[in-house]
Amino acid sequence: MRELERLAAERAREAVKYDKLGMKEEAVANYREAIQLLLKLIRFTEDPVVKKVYEEKAKQYKERLEALLEKSLESSYTSVKSGKEHESYLVVDPPPIKWDDVIGLEEAKKALKESIIYPSLRPEFFPLGWPRGILFFGPPGCGKTMLAAAAANEIDAVFMQVDASMIMSKWLGESEKNIASLFEEARRYEREGKPVIILIDEVDSLTTFRENEVGGEARARNQLLKEMDGLQDKGRTPRIYVIAATNKPWLLDEPFIRRFQKRIYIPLPDYHARLSMFKHYTRRLELDDDVDFGELAKLTEGYSGADISQICMEVQLKVVSEFFEKGGTDKPRKISMNDFIEVVKKVKPSVSGESFKKMMEWARKYGSAF
Repeated sequence: MRELERLAAERAREAVKYDKLGMKEEAVANYREAIQLLLKLIRFTEDPVVKKVYEEKAKQYKERLEALLEKSLESSYTSVKSGKEHESYLVVDPPPIKWDDVIGLEEAKKALKESIIYPSLRPEFFPLGWPRGILFFGPPGCGKTMLAAAAANEIDAVFMQVDASMIMSKWLGESEKNIASLFEEARRYEREGKPVIILIDEVDSLTTFRENEVGGEARARNQLLKEMDGLQDKGRTPRIYVIAATNKPWLLDEPFIRRFQKRIYIPLPDYHARLSMFKHYTRRLELDDDVDFGELAKLTEGYSGADISQICMEVQLKVVSEFFEKGGTDKPRKISMNDFIEVVKKVKPSVSGESFKKMMEWARKYGSAF
């Protein structure tokens, strides 16, 4: 971990230096390496405070990288000709997550096993083929990325993760080229005998129909639909899976929805899941004997998994800050139930009642597993 930190800091310093000197190619290369190293640190770091620092740095470098790429009209990370650069940015090692690490979401895990895991183990049992388009929809912070990573680890798949900001470009023709290059790269890995999982975050940004959209947005959407159709090859079943994730499924248009045979609702955690999450996120914290996980699970009905993680992090910060402010020299005191209650009162659920209602209506209309 220390070596990764050192390398990430070194690459970041080099990137900033070249950026200031106007040496764009060198800056881009170093920003990419810094981001990749930070992504690895994020996956292997359990401390939520440290992880948040890494995430902020990665976001900062990514924004600057995208700005440099736009200025120089470069799309090297999605160019077929520059395969190595493309691989270094889009193809990532999925977080080391197994099914047991995903708390709750049993229906979603069952649907993924039926669509991806079982066909990979015994494809001869599926003469009619199997779903290769899977849509995750649900409130933010409920485990969509964790599910995709667990599936990738289970079949040792090449994991390609993108979001709308990495694909869309204001330059004429670039967005559809980016999408075509992404799928071409996936096909190259599949031809080498490797299964591929493409995770597209914020897919509604790519597939939403807008009355005032410009031509580029329409072409990008049509290109994605074309690539999705290409996965349904007649006579063969390529092991390329597209998992799309969205927090706003009602923005998706009908043609896109039809490309996904499985539309899986990822719900807010229930009582038992919240109970397990509190135990999981606090397993490395010093807790007082009065901490009641059952009561905390009751108090946080309607909270997402990310909300519960934030509560645990805020409680830790509260006690550690108190320790430093009082000039402590030994170690912070144990975290009490009152600390949790104070933080829960401040941290409100990130999912509004209105959006939750719209989500359930969409699930009843389109969902295939929830």
